[in-house]
Amino acid sequence: MELSKQIKKYRTEANLSQEELADKIYVSRQTISNWENEKNYPDIKSLVLMSEVFQVSLDNLIKGDLERMKKEIDTQEYAKFQKDGTIFTVLFIALLIVPVPLVMLWKWFGMVLYLCLFGIGMYFAVRIEKYKKKYDIQTFKEIVAFTDGKSLDEIEKAREEGKRPYQKALLAAGSAALVVIIALIMSAVMRLFS
Repeated sequence: MELSKQIKKYRTEANLSQEELADKIYVSRQTISNWENEKNYPDIKSLVLMSEVFQVSLDNLIKGDLERMKKEIDTQEYAKFQKDGTIFTVLFIALLIVPVPLVMLWKWFGMVLYLCLFGIGMYFAVRIEKYKKKYDIQTFKEIVAFTDGKSLDEIEKAREEGKRPYQKALLAAGSAALVVIIALIMSAVMRLFS
């Protein structure tokens, strides 16, 4: 990776320790270390601040990594991430809908099935989070968008509004449905014991 080498090169040329650079761009020393050791990429705001601290253009700072970032966005891994995201969404919706029918039809066995479904949902949630951490796709998209001429405000707005279009709907539906589902499960469990 060229970016990690560039950060380290410009940091040493500026006679800055990782701690000093971290203070100047409002991140932790560990974050700088992670960038220099290719564990992840800085976000676009950090890149802009570094370019100001190092007094170099963004183009010079990230030269060579743009093509790799563009390829990373479009890899098969990203397709797997999308697939896992879809599976998780379906499981989440199922978790909202099926608990009462399962308990009503099969009593304790229905509860066990529901817990298995919940476990599978958590497995996919963990997979998605690990993937996001490993590949840092959102950061890559921000950098590519910035180099394509979008302003920081546009990138920030896009990040907040459209990370995943289904999130807002799921949160709204989930919040309302969760209360109803918990009440229905409790009443079904009470019927089992009466």
